[in-house]
Amino acid sequence: VLYWLSGLTCTDENFIAKSGAQRAASAEGGLNVEGEADSWDFGVGAGFYLNATQEKWKNWRMYDYVVKELPKLLSENFPQLETSRASIFGHSMGGHGALTIYLKNLDKYKSVSAFAPICNPVNCPWGQKAFTNYLGSNKADWEEYDATSLVSKNKNVSATILIDQGQDDKFLPDQLFPNKFEEACRSANVALLLRFQPGYDHSYFFIATFIDDHIHHHAQALRL
Repeated sequence: VLYWLSGLTCTDENFIAKSGAQRAASAEGGLNVEGEADSWDFGVGAGFYLNATQEKWKNWRMYDYVVKELPKLLSENFPQLETSRASIFGHSMGGHGALTIYLKNLDKYKSVSAFAPICNPVNCPWGQKAFTNYLGSNKADWEEYDATSLVSKNKNVSATILIDQGQDDKFLPDQLFPNKFEEACRSANVALLLRFQPGYDHSYFFIATFIDDHIHHHAQALRL
């Protein structure tokens, strides 16, 4: 099973309609599961794949939904699926979710990849806004949902992490910070394939161009 986590403002339909993933997934004999139908950068469509701790948002538990509830739901309704063999990937906020969920659950996922992920949300405006509202002011709590912080503490990652990033992405300088994640991976001796793609922005045209590479990346890991 390969889980897809969508980005800010996106619903489950964006990936289904725009990514072109179905052909590659079919060729690899796999099943894509879209993990979330979600203010454009906060609230509905911007759950950041965490378990909120603040009273107003206490029912926002997208982390538990992806890691615990969704696999159980699939297993109960589609017994032919081998849900114990899973990988995860995503775009933007969903890329952040995929990276953090993978790094916190290495026993549950065989591989991870991301398109233009928010790699260091504790240091970007999107992440700071979301984390303040969902998690409160304790920065230590924020780091539990920050891929750069998590990979710095994790020495047990064996699979290569794949990230594609468009060089013309307007969010690259102030929101995404893949270079910070790259530095953390290097320090932790974690294998990372970070590919900067010239001429591409943050859109689904970018995803559709390289989606086959990502599905193949996960198919190889799931076969091991």
